Amino acid sequence: MDSLTFVPRSNTPRQAGAVTVEFALVAIFLMLIVAGIIEFGRAFWYLDAMTKATRDGARYLSTVPSSQLGSVGVPTAEALVVAEVNDAGLIPQLATANVNVSCVPGGCQDVTAGNGTAPVYVTVAISGYPITIGGMIPFFAPGSEPVSYTRSLAPSTTMRYME
Repeated sequence: MDSLTFVPRSNTPRQAGAVTVEFALVAIFLMLIVAGIIEFGRAFWYLDAMTKATRDGARYLSTVPSSQLGSVGVPTAEALVVAEVNDAGLIPQLATANVNVSCVPGGCQDVTAGNGTAPVYVTVAISGYPITIGGMIPFFAPGSEPVSYTRSLAPSTTMRYME
């Protein structure tokens, strides 16, 4: 009697089909996770870029002489923040109307006019900047239209006035 070796058949058509179905089910969830990571990563990137811009604007504003704080310092700080945010490539671009500059106590304009004392703190903030989670890669719920969520980011930085 010849010795016959038994070779198991590992890739039968049934098993190959089962592997394909299992991969399809798992791939859907993996792609949803990757899409969520990308979208939330983009949101954190936007927030980080805007926070850095407000920090640089507040740092600049904290060193401007008090006689020029409202007339030169505030418009320059606003322009600096807008330029840095827009250079980071955020979509939509930031407008000067979204940048708020304030001095405590009083206002930055009061110091320039000689009506007040030098501020203790300067604050640069961004308000009303919309970001859409699910804007680049929409989220899909079973049996419905693509889902996205729009939220406003509002980073701000307060620094001690150094003059």
